[in-house]
Amino acid sequence: MTGRRLRILYLVAGHGLMDGVGPSRNVLSLSRALLPYAEVTLAFRYLLDQHPPTDLPLIEIDPAGRPSGSLDDSAMRGMSLTGFVDYLRRLRRLTVEAAGRYDVILEKSWLLSGHLSAVAMKAGGAGIPVENVVPSSARHEGAGLLKRLRVEAGRVLAGRALRRAPLVIAETDQLKTDIARVWGVETDRIVVVGLGLDRGIFRPMPQDEARGRLGLPSDRCILLYVGTLDETHDLEAAVRAVAARGGDDLELHVVGDGPRRAEYEAIAAAGQGRIVFHGRIAHALVPVWIAAADLCLAPYSAKAFASGALGYSTMKIPEYLGVGRAVASVPSGRVREIVSDGETGFLFDNTIGNWQAFLDRRPDRQWLAAMGEKAAASPLPSWDDTARGYLAACERVLAEKGRGRD
Repeated sequence: MTGRRLRILYLVAGHGLMDGVGPSRNVLSLSRALLPYAEVTLAFRYLLDQHPPTDLPLIEIDPAGRPSGSLDDSAMRGMSLTGFVDYLRRLRRLTVEAAGRYDVILEKSWLLSGHLSAVAMKAGGAGIPVENVVPSSARHEGAGLLKRLRVEAGRVLAGRALRRAPLVIAETDQLKTDIARVWGVETDRIVVVGLGLDRGIFRPMPQDEARGRLGLPSDRCILLYVGTLDETHDLEAAVRAVAARGGDDLELHVVGDGPRRAEYEAIAAAGQGRIVFHGRIAHALVPVWIAAADLCLAPYSAKAFASGALGYSTMKIPEYLGVGRAVASVPSGRVREIVSDGETGFLFDNTIGNWQAFLDRRPDRQWLAAMGEKAAASPLPSWDDTARGYLAACERVLAEKGRGRD
């Protein structure tokens, strides 16, 4: 890549910046990997951290609306129709202004995916939607009528916008298939760029050292989940299975927060098994927690995905593997590509019965440690690989517009 550096605005309309939570870590990691090649500015609805990152220019789209407390980084939770219309006006103004200042606007997936990219293109700029999920109506079947109507309207409007986009970035091959099938986007205008892994952070560490730092017992079999506690990352079956066990040497530690935490805590309190909820922690401690575990969990819900197959690129599983820990997850989507069942992890449907059966026959700690050594050797892309994929997509869109770079 030659000439001047690209100017990129990464517009994250559907999330607040909360370092340590998946979407924010995704955007921050990619943006930092892009810095050797481009000038990157990030725009989130809210800056939810008390001390936001200082190494990247940040725009807070709606500072006056910032909540005093938040369980997760969702920017749409509890928003009224009037509030959404006002927010959309704000987003459109920002996009029109940015179209003249930036070479490319990356639009992170949200309720109206593709809409802001279309606004950017109409204003003479270049917009690229970045998708990580095709919304599933089944996920919201228990919600109120207004919520279901909003989700369905968003799906329809997003499809119209995405079909007009010059290019769509998808995180996985499964997601590319879903975008083409559900939204009718031509496959030659969907490029797959997976997420990366920072092996400088997520690298093997002696388990006894990690447990010593965290004050964890050395003689227990520790299961670990790190991430958001929501409908997509469905921990209920695992919590119920562990809670039903008494007099076992097993512990489940849950690191993270979200709307389902109180529900999980109630299940744990009613059971006999040892389950500890730690809430959100400093991101620097995440690899220490992973190293302290014997087995790491990534229990996804198929209902969260339009096709019933996991569309996410998933950050947590490569991070578990990078630290050298076996993974228990679902046999779906990209998970099948990066976890070898019986060698670097265990793949089974996320049901209570399956979790109970797995815990009854689980390998001993020495066997899990040997699996972890194999896991650490898993070939996984870096964030630099991801950045280069994004740059190629940006160059393609600019070339098709006939703009190129000076």
